[in-house]
Amino acid sequence: MKLAIHHRPGSFSDRWITYCRSNNIPYKIVNCYEFDLLDQIRDCSGLMWHWHHADYREQNFARQLIFSVEAMDIKVFPSFKTCWHFDDKVGQKYLLESINAPLVPSFVFYDSSSALRWIEYTDFPKVFKLRGGAGAQNVQLVNSKAQAQKLVKKAFASGFPLVSSWSGLKQQVWVLKRDKNYKAFVQFIEASFSLLMPQKQFKLLPSQKGYLYFQDFIPENKFDDRIVVIGSRAIAVRRYNRKNDFRASGSGVKSYDPEQFNKDAIRTAFGISDKIGCQSMAYDFIYAGSIIKLVEISYGFVMGEFYDRCPGYWDQNLNWHYDNVDPQKYIIEDFLLTLK
Repeated sequence: MKLAIHHRPGSFSDRWITYCRSNNIPYKIVNCYEFDLLDQIRDCSGLMWHWHHADYREQNFARQLIFSVEAMDIKVFPSFKTCWHFDDKVGQKYLLESINAPLVPSFVFYDSSSALRWIEYTDFPKVFKLRGGAGAQNVQLVNSKAQAQKLVKKAFASGFPLVSSWSGLKQQVWVLKRDKNYKAFVQFIEASFSLLMPQKQFKLLPSQKGYLYFQDFIPENKFDDRIVVIGSRAIAVRRYNRKNDFRASGSGVKSYDPEQFNKDAIRTAFGISDKIGCQSMAYDFIYAGSIIKLVEISYGFVMGEFYDRCPGYWDQNLNWHYDNVDPQKYIIEDFLLTLK
């Protein structure tokens, strides 16, 4: 048994490599961008690659490569079932509706005329989203018919950038006000330079146009619950909204007390993971009164103390276990079991 690991510093691969070294697991570093990758991994039992949503290269070929590697009878993390819908809220809509998951009512249009007809009779506010984006980027509250009509015009003309330097700068302003430390200041300066001189890789991402995606606005939510299911474990973080904002993702204001989380949400997350056959998945839940509503899902999430500070996990029977949480360790441990 030997693992192939694509190493991207700062990604899950940092901890996967440390785990292999500490436990004498045979592995080799590979580069998934190389044209002869499939030949390189023929002697391996599995490939692990934490691919990123904002890399234009990985958007171009990650799903196709993973499907092809699985056709070679080589296991992959993330598997095709785990990630084909990654950073694709439109794809997630169809998947989650097909299994009757409690998705927030979602609406997608592929021509301006049908979108404009719907706008005439729907109620507002609605939440407008692009199919991709993290940390609440590409998400805005639409309060009126006129505002929605402007979005229609842009969606079926020039379109929207998938990664907005302006949105990134606003996010770093928020972080600087919240943290007031040197790291936040450096990130603010970097975001300011990105606004003046956008990174080349972001320019190569496809413009988002030719579709329009809305979700119902569920009022009176001051937080969302991020439930991450990895195999038979579920960890949870409550993320509070920014001040005077309906968005929780990216706020950095959080809590971990296991007693505060809705057990139906945890049970639902386990159930969805089982139905779609995924290895790891983060679920974002909000609440319409006492009714849980799922906003979106993602196989990928940030690495570090944001999740490491979870005091433990629930098993599939919703029993609580205190533990030194390490999501990347859970992932590789589960993955190695599939190879054996």
